[in-house]
Amino acid sequence: MTARISRRGLLLAVGAGAAGAAGGAVVASARLSADAPNAADIGFCIDMSTHHVQAMAICQRVLGRDTGDPVQAAASEVLQTQSIEVGMMRAWLADWGESTGAPDTVMAWMGMNWGEGIPVDAMTGYVSDDEMRALSLAEGTESGRMWLELMRAHHVGGVHMATAAGDLADVEKVRRLARTQVDVQTYEIEQYDLLLATEYA
Repeated sequence: MTARISRRGLLLAVGAGAAGAAGGAVVASARLSADAPNAADIGFCIDMSTHHVQAMAICQRVLGRDTGDPVQAAASEVLQTQSIEVGMMRAWLADWGESTGAPDTVMAWMGMNWGEGIPVDAMTGYVSDDEMRALSLAEGTESGRMWLELMRAHHVGGVHMATAAGDLADVEKVRRLARTQVDVQTYEIEQYDLLLATEYA
């Protein structure tokens, strides 16, 4: 995991780009529209924050344990960068006057369940309580392999959601973050697959 896209660098670009994206040529009405969130902007930030919080918990289950250096590096990277992303998305929600609490249902903004949404634990890639317990009890290479498998599935769910947000959101900084997440998590999935086929086979 040493050769990887710098998630932190991309996140800095997301934050900095929000201020100058409009440019002098953009009329005031277009800028106002770009800053006004729709249901996808709000729903994505709420749901992806919830998704990230679990990813951070998955990382905390293995950090500091004997999983092998590649998993330690990967888990540290996910924990650090997804905590930054959660902070960004919750700050945007607060600016919009929206709740930053955990939702009861998710993905309604994507049209899931005919727009009614689905339970949080039904999100694609969301790890069950039993899987979390098993990860906590696993040791050594088994723990590292389990983390890679769980985080890979978790990332697949994140890419699915972020892809939708890239198409449906109105606010440019939200679309930019979503597209960054698609690129980075897709890359990380590839790295996890490589590790699962080699060191953790």
